[in-house]
Amino acid sequence: MRVLFWGTPEFATPALRALIGEGFDVCGVVTQPDRPVGRSRSTVQPSPVKQIAVDEGIPVLQPERPRGEEFLAELARMQPDLSVVVAYGHILQKSVIDLPRRGTVNIHASLLPALRGAAPIQAAIRAGVHETGVTIMRMVPPLDAGPIILQARTPVLDDETYGELSLRLSELGALTLIEALSLIELGGAREEPQDERFATYASKIDRASTRIDWGAPANNVSRVIRSLDPKPGALTMLRGADVKLFGARLAPHGASVPSGQIQSIEDDGMVVACGEGAVRIAVVQPAGKRRLSPNDWARGRGAAAGDRFDSSPATVS
Repeated sequence: MRVLFWGTPEFATPALRALIGEGFDVCGVVTQPDRPVGRSRSTVQPSPVKQIAVDEGIPVLQPERPRGEEFLAELARMQPDLSVVVAYGHILQKSVIDLPRRGTVNIHASLLPALRGAAPIQAAIRAGVHETGVTIMRMVPPLDAGPIILQARTPVLDDETYGELSLRLSELGALTLIEALSLIELGGAREEPQDERFATYASKIDRASTRIDWGAPANNVSRVIRSLDPKPGALTMLRGADVKLFGARLAPHGASVPSGQIQSIEDDGMVVACGEGAVRIAVVQPAGKRRLSPNDWARGRGAAAGDRFDSSPATVS
């Protein structure tokens, strides 16, 4: 089977490696254009998917937008039997979806129809669900609405971060993709329509949704911080300056103090009061600086017990 692979970030790399390792004929890769990185934006870096494709000698296409007659002609020349899409970064038009002889399939990081959209992993952590998974589905123009070919489930651990869960789901997605493609090749794939009654959505993470609402219960605050760890980081403010927080865990709550107030800074982290309960923070990143332990931050006079973070509203469940 000739497979055209669409993907960009690290999340997509296990699936591409699995296709190559299982002997599928990956006839081409479509990925986002190389982007500037670093504070100076002077270094241009290829996507993780492109790096694998170049190492393997696979042809690479990097359109700014995956559309137009010229681009479609390039795809047609590759003669794909099937397209596989994993976190590519653009919505595909019907003409692109339908171009391969066997259409297009997608790995989505949720148990569809739950958590359609751009940020299902972060949304699962924020919502406090105990189980999530991956869905291999046939792509259709409506977002994440195509029939389900195969699903695989996994628990969400109580203290799991976005980075940790994303890594597990990327590996699970690769394994499930190979199983689904084998079923397609053997003619044994059963495609089940999604039940629209149970569809929910996971919106793209924007700056407003990264802000911490310290008036929320500690469980909610902890989940928001973990859903943004290691990137882009949960945002709060101290004395008018932005600070990102990482490594949140629930902490014993001592004396009654206002939400957002730092109760203590110890070797094992910084305890901050919430609307109900408290969280312990392992790592802080003041604006424009590297990540620090709260102790190092305190020694540099960045914060002290009794200081209070601003309680800006955030999107919490």
